[in-house]
Amino acid sequence: MKIAIITDQHFGARKNSKLFHDYFLKFYNDIFFPTLEKEGITTIIDMGDTFDSRKGIDFSALTWAKNNYYDRLKNMGCKVHTIVGNHTAYYKNTNEVNAVDLLLREYENVIVYSEVTSIEIYGLSILLVPWINSENEKKSITLISSSNSPVCMGHLELNGFQVTHGHVMEHGMDAKIYNRFEKVYSGHYHKRSNNGKIFYLGNPYEMFWNDCKDERGFHIFDTETLEHTPVNNPYSIFYKIFYNDTPYQTFDMREYKDKIVKLIVQEKTDQIQFEKFVDKLYTSGINDLKIVENFDFNGWKNVDDEVESEDTMSILNRYIEEAEVNLDKSIVQKMMQEIYQEACELI
Repeated sequence: MKIAIITDQHFGARKNSKLFHDYFLKFYNDIFFPTLEKEGITTIIDMGDTFDSRKGIDFSALTWAKNNYYDRLKNMGCKVHTIVGNHTAYYKNTNEVNAVDLLLREYENVIVYSEVTSIEIYGLSILLVPWINSENEKKSITLISSSNSPVCMGHLELNGFQVTHGHVMEHGMDAKIYNRFEKVYSGHYHKRSNNGKIFYLGNPYEMFWNDCKDERGFHIFDTETLEHTPVNNPYSIFYKIFYNDTPYQTFDMREYKDKIVKLIVQEKTDQIQFEKFVDKLYTSGINDLKIVENFDFNGWKNVDDEVESEDTMSILNRYIEEAEVNLDKSIVQKMMQEIYQEACELI
């Protein structure tokens, strides 16, 4: 039998941005719900961080989530197994107070797990592991180490996996504790990565510039074969345009409506033509435009990778790595990642 796995949906993200919620909704309307119906899927496992802010919920964001997601799942007869992630736990040292439990009690089809729990779906035993913190760490490790379930699904912070483009987690737990399982699936890191046994499945859609061009979506899991199949989200909200004296008259800008665009100027010999290109971009209805100029592109093997390195987290990580300080740089990088994510919520 087939079930759906989705994680890190972050309802209410970017300060409950309408732009982002409209972008999210296109994925649910065009990809997620049609796939559930086509495949006859009635069981969903949500691996955490369903809501974005652990401090509170915007009423309009909650209304959006209920109208566009939870009500539809209920009407479709779908059961949702939801684990607590770090964004849905109010306190950093306990899962006891959490958003999914408090906000979704009206849905009998939604089951919330704040502690390590073994469940059975279509005859398959699955160990669910919510966010591990100082209060539940000892008990969680004991239950993980003694589990007989072949599959584990959780919201795990393990070292050795990519968090975002160019940033590998060095500070998390040792992945060896999960060696007893045949397959392990996790949320928390938004970028897909795996070591052959442990699979970080990534979130459904782009949320920050670091997500640009990464594959996003959700997964279908077969409880009989233990195989998972990605269902990719074809939609993007972040776009890069490389300008090389590009003629504005023939450049098709229709796809950039309501998008966040970075215009990277590689060659510009005619200022007037460039300004007309920019004017046409604005006329197309883009949401936001950032112009990047004055780069020396000579000798670059991969222009896109070099430009990507100018993203905020890449700059911070590189600066910390190169700094001559007697500190555990992985811890400093993790702290900066958390601060950066919190800052983005204020944008």
